[in-house]
Amino acid sequence: MSFLPVDEQLAIIRRGIEKIVPETELADRLKASRESGKPLRVKYGIDPTGIDVHLGHTVPLRKLRQFQELGHTAVIIIGNYTALVGDPSGRDHARAKRLTAEDVERNARDYLEQVGKVVDLSKAEVHRNGDWFGTMTFADILQLCGKVTVAQLLTRDDFAKRHAAGTPIFLHECLYPVMQAWDSVVIKSDIELGGTEQLYSFMLARDLQRDSGLSQQIGMMSPILVGLDGERRMGKSLGNYIGISESPYDMMKKFMQVPDGCMKMYYELLTNIPLDEVGTILAGHPKEAKVRLGRTVIGQYHSAADADEAADRWQREVGEGALPTDIPVVTLAALQLTDGALPAAQLLKVAGLCPSTSEARRSIEGGGAYMGAEKTKIEKPDQSIPVTSGLLLWVGKKRFCRIEVT
Repeated sequence: MSFLPVDEQLAIIRRGIEKIVPETELADRLKASRESGKPLRVKYGIDPTGIDVHLGHTVPLRKLRQFQELGHTAVIIIGNYTALVGDPSGRDHARAKRLTAEDVERNARDYLEQVGKVVDLSKAEVHRNGDWFGTMTFADILQLCGKVTVAQLLTRDDFAKRHAAGTPIFLHECLYPVMQAWDSVVIKSDIELGGTEQLYSFMLARDLQRDSGLSQQIGMMSPILVGLDGERRMGKSLGNYIGISESPYDMMKKFMQVPDGCMKMYYELLTNIPLDEVGTILAGHPKEAKVRLGRTVIGQYHSAADADEAADRWQREVGEGALPTDIPVVTLAALQLTDGALPAAQLLKVAGLCPSTSEARRSIEGGGAYMGAEKTKIEKPDQSIPVTSGLLLWVGKKRFCRIEVT
């Protein structure tokens, strides 16, 4: 195996990394790998607690792919046993609902299919940590737990905060960082990737590896990708995420919502565009920068043609105000009409654009209801609207339909 010079590898690896612990060991480990021709084992663990991989997940996954392209070995841990416990990182309470083994395995299959859009799974090792935890006896578990003190666990930030606040910390939660660290012992990881909240587990893994007579791993921590709200970490539960399995057009619409202040982070963590070029892009018009970002990232998970089509469609339908291409059709029976017409408020309700006639009246009176391709404003709630097939109705910018009369 022929590796790039260490300084070139470091330049690639360090991009988008917030913290390396201990950083002094990284160059030495890369040098030893290059001299011996032995790839480093780079670990990334995923708990399949859900099935939507979003751009926040891709930050460490993209780093894992970079290590692959540099000639190192990607080792993916599917945490089918740690998922049964639930990662307490960043939470101030215990998980309300624990997943079943069946839930976890179903999610794991979906996860891997999506992860394969980022990492070359044909060249990666994939392990389920149930393969070793499932064979442990109670005596084995006692021996493992005997390697970690309660005082050590309470230095973990989330546990420390909960302990200080008097919030319960359940015993099974304390097993999570121990299990994550033991994964590193089993697969003999040289480097582990994750977010900044994983520092405790990364360091615990080093202790357990040392006690087992192994080389100690290096922890590489990425910043937490901020979601579309510009404030909180990207997450499905917060509704501020972009999923890599969403349609190209849906992804593009969301990219155009990225706050201007987050653009540098998105470019640095989600693309390979050189940072000096990123500076030039961001110095231009924000809209053009977001279109460029959307095209680049969508092309990674779909195709360049899909990305171009999504960008062009956004420009037509949103940027220029043209009609959407996927207008939902609502069918009305002629018997529902009175002399081929309906009062405006009633029409918006039966078309499903408003849940009630009172809300429809408010939308009309507020100037937010339109009809026809030219979006003529509906002036009054009781206005009689002739209803024929092909009639377009709008409430605001996002609720619209085409009427078909049967």
